[in-house]
Amino acid sequence: MQNRVESAFSAVSSLPIYSNRREGLLTDLYQLTMMYGYYKAGQMDKRVVFDLFYRSNPCDNGYVVCAGLEQAIVYLHSLSFDDGEIAYLRNLGLFDEGFLRHLEDFRFTGTVYAIPEGTLVFPHEPLLRVEGPIFQAQLVESALLSFINHQSLIATKAARITHAARGAVIDEAHAVSEFGLRRAQNADAAIFGARASYIGGCSSTSNVAAGHNFGIPVSGTQAHSWVQSFPSELDAFRAYAAAYPANTVLLVDTYDVLHSGVLHAIQVGRELREKGFELAGIRIDSGDLAYLSKEARKRLDRAGFPGTKIIVSDDLDEETIRDLILQGAPIDAWGVGTALITAKDCPALGGVYKLSAEYRDGYYEPRIKVSENPSKVTNPGKKKVIRLYVDGMASADLIMLEDEPLPSGEGLTLFDPIHTYKQKVVTDYTVRELLVPIFIDGQLVYELPSVEAIRDLVQAELQTIAQETLRPKNPHVYHVDLSLQLWELKRDLVHKMRA
Repeated sequence: MQNRVESAFSAVSSLPIYSNRREGLLTDLYQLTMMYGYYKAGQMDKRVVFDLFYRSNPCDNGYVVCAGLEQAIVYLHSLSFDDGEIAYLRNLGLFDEGFLRHLEDFRFTGTVYAIPEGTLVFPHEPLLRVEGPIFQAQLVESALLSFINHQSLIATKAARITHAARGAVIDEAHAVSEFGLRRAQNADAAIFGARASYIGGCSSTSNVAAGHNFGIPVSGTQAHSWVQSFPSELDAFRAYAAAYPANTVLLVDTYDVLHSGVLHAIQVGRELREKGFELAGIRIDSGDLAYLSKEARKRLDRAGFPGTKIIVSDDLDEETIRDLILQGAPIDAWGVGTALITAKDCPALGGVYKLSAEYRDGYYEPRIKVSENPSKVTNPGKKKVIRLYVDGMASADLIMLEDEPLPSGEGLTLFDPIHTYKQKVVTDYTVRELLVPIFIDGQLVYELPSVEAIRDLVQAELQTIAQETLRPKNPHVYHVDLSLQLWELKRDLVHKMRA
């Protein structure tokens, strides 16, 4: 087991972005004040279960692409406090020396189950289940939410954009490149956002640090400043072709796309052909992209360059891409920046981390949070999540108590947890458990997949979800139900709390 653990972790521990980042203070102050309260009350070793989940899909979407688990794993594996962090906390004057000594020796020893990255998930399903001493489980809340919320949001946005560009199946002829480094909120958001974008379906990133850290393909050619820095546009194009003859992509909108840029690109293409190379592509970054791409395609084809690709950028998002395709724009590839790296139309996932059980008297006693808003009433107890497949297609998900037996494949009646009159019967199904072990008593037992494998999983998952759920507007609501036993437990606890 130890060799497997070391092998699994070596996939990320060697990455520069992770080195020497123990992240002890990557938390909200109220986590530390609660931990101090548990310490003073003699309850720091009390074992609990927390669920990390979200309540609604972003952007009125029908699903979320689960992402960020690798970053969470690295965080939990290396989490500790260094001398400088302890000194900072001491200077706050909020904690005594006994508490600080516990932080000096802090290591995560809990058990974590999680839904693997790349899985399509839905509201209220535990994406992570954290079990362990409340002193530890409380500390990690803020960081885990940050990692999972951010990367799941960006991966979902990328899936929407790539779906708009080429449908649910990856087609490299209509690739989407992530161009968001300069527009991300900070460097970490840009690097991990690029990773999430690739998971979601993008073919490459302009972010070289992300390419280095995660093995993501990188792409890019030149900016307008390159063209402006030469005496003429033609000189700039010739210089770039001399540097990269086998992969010449020319930015044609610095001055005039049709009367200058495309004409000069064709001229350089002819010169490349004489040397045994072909003009790989042109990029248009402004103007009426539908009109300009159509006219550019005509000129390229007439000049004998039907294989030269047309790439566009300029503040694209999935709706703009979909409109351009509907207008018949002959665009081969897309560079998407701001809308993708910031998830511009819905910049937060809204995941939460809630206590669901507390260990006492030999078993986990369920805990519940009650609210006037039914969607904010938590699901109590230590739980698992299963997915039911009929003829290879995901039919519904079921949240169950951990000790419940799995359904047998016979007729199973599902019902809406709130509108219980809405029911459906599932027959001839197969069952997949979504939560898998990541840490057991602080030991990593999960084999970290490559980013390529995660990306492939997303595409495979998309093939198992009905198109009605994948559509960008007014998607069909995928069924996520509670087992009867969990539903009755939740009902009884709500009544008890109300009383």
